[in-house]
Amino acid sequence: MARTIIEPFRIKMTEPLPLTTRPQRERYLADAKFNVFKLRASQITIDLLTDSGTGAMSAAQWAAMMTGDETYAGSESFYQLEAVVRDLTGMKHVIPTHQGRASEHILFTVALKPGDVVLANAHFDTTRANVEYLGGVAQDLVIAEAGDPRNEHPFKGNIDLNRLEAELRSRGDKVAMVLMTITNNRGGGQPVSLANLKAAHELAHRFGKLFFLDAARFAENCWLIKQREPGQSSRSAREIAEEIFGLADGFTMSCKKDGLVNIGGLLCLNDDALADKARSLLILTEGFPTYGGLAGRDLAALAQGLTEVLDEGYLEYRLASVRYFFNLLDRLGVPLMRPAGGHAVYIDAAQFAPQIPRWEYPGVSLVNELYLEGGVRAVEVGTLMFGRPGALHDEPAALDLVRMTFPRRTYTQSHVDYLGEVVGSVFERRHRLAGLNITRQSPILRAFTAELEPLKAETPAQGGR
Repeated sequence: MARTIIEPFRIKMTEPLPLTTRPQRERYLADAKFNVFKLRASQITIDLLTDSGTGAMSAAQWAAMMTGDETYAGSESFYQLEAVVRDLTGMKHVIPTHQGRASEHILFTVALKPGDVVLANAHFDTTRANVEYLGGVAQDLVIAEAGDPRNEHPFKGNIDLNRLEAELRSRGDKVAMVLMTITNNRGGGQPVSLANLKAAHELAHRFGKLFFLDAARFAENCWLIKQREPGQSSRSAREIAEEIFGLADGFTMSCKKDGLVNIGGLLCLNDDALADKARSLLILTEGFPTYGGLAGRDLAALAQGLTEVLDEGYLEYRLASVRYFFNLLDRLGVPLMRPAGGHAVYIDAAQFAPQIPRWEYPGVSLVNELYLEGGVRAVEVGTLMFGRPGALHDEPAALDLVRMTFPRRTYTQSHVDYLGEVVGSVFERRHRLAGLNITRQSPILRAFTAELEPLKAETPAQGGR
């Protein structure tokens, strides 16, 4: 029997890829102030900036869109989505939003007071920003192994249960909720084990705290539980998902990830009073509760996507694609966040270019060079995104990573082989990379809009081998 895991679909429509020259890319990057977020789609050959809303929808999803009900209040497409979500998650209140950060903003607005603390395994950037914008404190309690890219711990998204209990005891009424991000996007797309989720849920409820999920990549987390956690291999991904959602008092979700759609989010709750407050704010900021900022066709596509995402043939292919790229780079000696995670491969930029001080953004330097080399756009998940401004220079983030994120059902194996060649070429001359300075930045979520300028390398051979 063949051992190659093939794409479980055939291609029915194609879209041409922009092909550019290096001189063109040098000009485009300079015009973008050396921040790849500012590049135009027509300037990018392979886009691995994010998997958020960038995947390909299925024929069944496109068909569902044709029957989307665009009624303002009481859309039948909403009730179809509500039935799918309730069947999967058991949640009482299903509140659609236009995307995940809108769900986060509504949740934290109705659930937090200034000074309240959210304890998490790891907040991602928009989650942390929404907590802090509302005067809250976002505290990460991920296990120590997550800080070591070379550690092969299978569940580096786990929360440190001893630290969690200590914080729950010491902070008392200040803790508003415990939040688990599945998978841990900030730390390498690493999963959280079912046992860890159960224990965190038990601690939260023992201390009378809400237990929430950031469920953007719940299906990938469930598949990794099935593959890695003792006692779970005989269960289906859906069975594991149902158990995980059954632990939660609610969840936020960017459905642009494991909802398999180009736009959409969910805020789901079991508490009636909290849901009433959330719907009131939804009407003010997003739209009526039966559309929540989405067209009926988007609701219909999401209902179908939440069914398809737990297909195990799809999940096997999805994770195998990431693992294939991981192994390709690993054979080249590229320093990586280990083990291979869910939605992306993460390069350890601090080790890739050790000659660049952390406060000169080695991750941004690597991202820019990948674009210049092959028209590939990746994203820095490090000191630009998570560092704190200091008196002399930024306080570095815990890790300086470059995330190469796989859009769902979008690229083929030959694209991945090309990516390997691009990374390999940059790796061969990694000692030539130099850092950058920020020339302009926003006080909130600066990575999206910051402007930078490159510095010159100290010596041509520094950090090379």
